[in-house]
Amino acid sequence: MQKIGIIALTVTVVGFALSCKAQEKQDEWLDTMHQSISESVMDSAQWFDNFFALKNQQEDQKALGEIRVRLGWEPRSRELDEFEAKLRIRVKLPNLKNRVDLILSDYDDADEDKIRAGRVNGRDRKDNFSLALRYKTKPDSGFSHRIGFGRRFQYFTKSRYRDAVDINENLEMRYDASIYYYNRDKFGTDLGLALNYDYSPETVLRFDNRFYFREKSDDWLWQHSWQMLHQIDDSSAMILGYYIEGLSRPSYHLEKYLLSVKLRKNAFRQWLYFDLEPFIVWRREESFSASFGVALRVEGFFGER
Repeated sequence: MQKIGIIALTVTVVGFALSCKAQEKQDEWLDTMHQSISESVMDSAQWFDNFFALKNQQEDQKALGEIRVRLGWEPRSRELDEFEAKLRIRVKLPNLKNRVDLILSDYDDADEDKIRAGRVNGRDRKDNFSLALRYKTKPDSGFSHRIGFGRRFQYFTKSRYRDAVDINENLEMRYDASIYYYNRDKFGTDLGLALNYDYSPETVLRFDNRFYFREKSDDWLWQHSWQMLHQIDDSSAMILGYYIEGLSRPSYHLEKYLLSVKLRKNAFRQWLYFDLEPFIVWRREESFSASFGVALRVEGFFGER
């Protein structure tokens, strides 16, 4: 019996050692992959920045590049195949005095964290894809200007102003306004106003409002949301949100509303994030019948921000 016990203990120890070894190899592969992609991003950013270097100029800053990748599945009743992949690349160019960024993205800034079933009407991934140069008169300026290609490869130009004001020690107001022109969609504008209230050191209450005018359809699209953002610990957060959206034509009316609870976790690596977001959405095109779903996402950052 004693020999059997020794053999069993030996097998257990060997099995645990092999398991740890396999885990180390898996971790090593993950770190190697991240380092390889990050180095490629930084090398590409430096290569692009060198086009703007003046002869004999010594630039003490290196170009920075970042890739943000998000993979998600958002199944809900009546729609189980809501898969989505998002990509955003940003390159910061010191040879242009850090006033110009190169941005490639397939999602709009205002829609980046929204559930697909609750996003702006009439938009799909082809509409959101853009490749643009963004220019600022100063690196910290609230004004920015973009020129590039987007929305099914229309050429466009866009100017935006954004800023924030502290009303008191607990209440902050953020606002932005932009105007743009696409060669087929013509002119448009969007306006945003958000109020952030620090309810406690761990909790922020937010009231967000957005309005979009589209010359092509000659109407306004409006969105309002109420959110509670709560930090659970250093690596976890929760967002409880209620969102509504509608149009101005033929009259001011509701198109959809959505309720969700988002849990976000930074796990395994500093650059890796996971989201779990149960939600309920009611849409006019579905006679405002409740549709239940859950969003599952994984997001990774590569390069330097």
